[in-house]
Amino acid sequence: MQRILKNFDSANRQKTIMTIIVVIIVTLLVFAGYHYLFPQESTDDAFTEGHVIMVSPKVSGHIAKVYVNDNQFVHEGDLLLEIDERDYAVSHDLAQAENFKAQAELKQAKEDLGRYHKLFATGDISKQELDKAILKADTAQANLDITKAHLKQAQLNLSYTKIKAMSSGHVTRKSVEPGDFVQPGSALLAVVMPERWVIANFKETQITRMHPGQKVVVRIDAYPQETYYGHIDSIQRATGARFSLLPAENATGNYVKVVQRVPVKIIIDSLKDADFLPLGLSVVPVVDLKEQ
Repeated sequence: MQRILKNFDSANRQKTIMTIIVVIIVTLLVFAGYHYLFPQESTDDAFTEGHVIMVSPKVSGHIAKVYVNDNQFVHEGDLLLEIDERDYAVSHDLAQAENFKAQAELKQAKEDLGRYHKLFATGDISKQELDKAILKADTAQANLDITKAHLKQAQLNLSYTKIKAMSSGHVTRKSVEPGDFVQPGSALLAVVMPERWVIANFKETQITRMHPGQKVVVRIDAYPQETYYGHIDSIQRATGARFSLLPAENATGNYVKVVQRVPVKIIIDSLKDADFLPLGLSVVPVVDLKEQ
């Protein structure tokens, strides 16, 4: 009886092992067949991206007023902040006074030149005196042109004290407060524009069959319940390592081959309102390769 049970257990064990092997083989065949019929490529090295405008002053001075707060939405042309304009207003008034003076001098020089032409025609003055009058009029004209340029620059500097939004978007990285002294080019805040897309860094071995226009399924880690659909817009013509701060010197020392990453820009077609997506969110895109 024990021998029969032992043989029965052995037969069941072999049958179970064979069943497991068959299931594994079938699973592998189904998996391979699926990827053959529906080829895809995916990566978790992908993030949301968008346009960011850094707001910087063109003139130096103390901040008089700040009109925006962190994460506030602003429209194109909205006033963001003001620099104390008093020094620039004085410079503008001086330039304007110099311009008025130059206009008067030119008017006088032209009137004198007209009289000198009449006197020269009657022979009352020499050609040399007429030439001096012509030179004086030309000099007055040149001086007027210079004062006009100075006035225009003063007007520009005065207008630069009012810093406005160049585009609509949300205020981020605000690092300025009333009373701060700022220099031209210093970053005061950033405006994140509403447009969004995905930058996916695929391995160089994954982009062989990729091309613009292919459909992409996009899943964003912050919203796991949502599925978005898009397409490949473009493939960067250089790897990420090519633009690194310290690129590898492959021609020196020992060389170790490293699989490079190529940034691929993906446009999300089904995204109706992109404002709720912060930049830098983790994304998992799946590219459908079967489309040619």
